[in-house]
Amino acid sequence: MKELSWLTYVMLILASYRLTHLIVFDKITEFIRKPFMKKEKIVDKTGHVDVKKVPKSNFGYLLNCYWCAGIWCALIIGLGYLLMPKASTPVIFILSIAGAQAILETFVGIGTKLVGFLSDLNK
Repeated sequence: MKELSWLTYVMLILASYRLTHLIVFDKITEFIRKPFMKKEKIVDKTGHVDVKKVPKSNFGYLLNCYWCAGIWCALIIGLGYLLMPKASTPVIFILSIAGAQAILETFVGIGTKLVGFLSDLNK
């Protein structure tokens, strides 16, 4: 196996994170998940009915489970880099930038909401 620099390793992690998030959560890939999901009515103790999307099959579960999809995305990204580094590097580069941006946006969003919350408390 070839030696990885710390920067390459971080890029692989970020690319895997972003690809996983893209598959499991993003609206743009909902068309991939939709055929493998079904709507199910859930009734709680108070009689409140809630409709949730649940997987129809194991493949649907794979597309809906962050941990499951994460393993497969890491496998795809990692093997892609090891077996075809020249072809996969541009994709990994773009996904890693998007992954880092998503993480930063999460922290900025939380910070912005916290500042708003704290300023509302002081009123």
